[in-house]
Amino acid sequence: MKVKPLSDRVLIKTLEPEQESKKGGIIIPDTAKEKPQQGEVIEVGPGRVTEEGKKIEMEVKKGDKVLYGKYSGTEVTIDGVEYLIMRESDILAIIG
Repeated sequence: MKVKPLSDRVLIKTLEPEQESKKGGIIIPDTAKEKPQQGEVIEVGPGRVTEEGKKIEMEVKKGDKVLYGKYSGTEVTIDGVEYLIMRESDILAIIG
């Protein structure tokens, strides 16, 4: 299924943090772990249009790795894969 975000929204696939393994360490269940705050941009909307009719281009592009706020976006499941849809303004930084 193809999904195209509208306006200044982006579709992001979250990147899971690497698991740390320690000898004799405590195992933390998935429900107690923090949500990841890094993801890869899968699709990008066309950009926002101002009240004057001027189109503002998106700064992020497909394939960018990004950092976003802990509680940003709306979780959606498409074809069994979990994604986030959020506004470009909720993205804090582009990584490398």
